[in-house]
Amino acid sequence: MNKNRIVHKLLHYIEQLGLLIILLATIVAVGQEVMLMVDEMKVGLKDLLLLFIYLEIIAMIQIYYEQHRLPIRFPIYIAIVALARYIILDSKSLEQWQLLEIGITIMVLTIAVLIVRYGHVTLPYEESNKKNRGD
Repeated sequence: MNKNRIVHKLLHYIEQLGLLIILLATIVAVGQEVMLMVDEMKVGLKDLLLLFIYLEIIAMIQIYYEQHRLPIRFPIYIAIVALARYIILDSKSLEQWQLLEIGITIMVLTIAVLIVRYGHVTLPYEESNKKNRGD
């Protein structure tokens, strides 16, 4: 076998193992969060947002397995939800300027998602064009 091919296969297996570990860890984290909610007999907004973050991670892994590329929007969505969760959890201890900074950060991330979506619609990948045309 060619040395580059061996390295490519090795990296592919390492990548698959890493994704599997992330997926399993996320599933365990979801289970732990659900158990906490059951123990407390209470579901709060912070819990739902955390579960949403876990769901986005699982969706990101699924898309990576199906398309063999990581959609940049999903980490941005995760960051937006994480910042919103941070505001909800720590809003009483944050200064006004800190809340403003976090709000501006969320706005910048949202604009980034819009720019990425606009770019995908107006300048699609060649592979996307072939799939849409049926080639």
